[in-house]
Amino acid sequence: MRVRLSPRASRARCAGLVADPAGGVALKIAVPAAPVDGAANAALIRFLADSWRLPRTAITLVGGASDRQKTLMIEGAAATLMARLNAWSAAIQAQPQES
Repeated sequence: MRVRLSPRASRARCAGLVADPAGGVALKIAVPAAPVDGAANAALIRFLADSWRLPRTAITLVGGASDRQKTLMIEGAAATLMARLNAWSAAIQAQPQES
């Protein structure tokens, strides 16, 4: 999964979808942690694991450790993951957008 990480945000949240440099789509995630010593990467994994009700060990950063563009590997049963992602996506879309 591709993610564009925005560190030093006021709070952790999903800010929507954005085009990634490879021409695909990435989740835009904001976290309050600074990009120092892997703190923002850890906050990203913690936010996604908590949001998707997964153990943190199920999410691995496989690319972009020092870049805003991240590639994550998510382990688990595909059907369970898809159900959780779909429910999470619906909840995000139902929230009012911030300006």
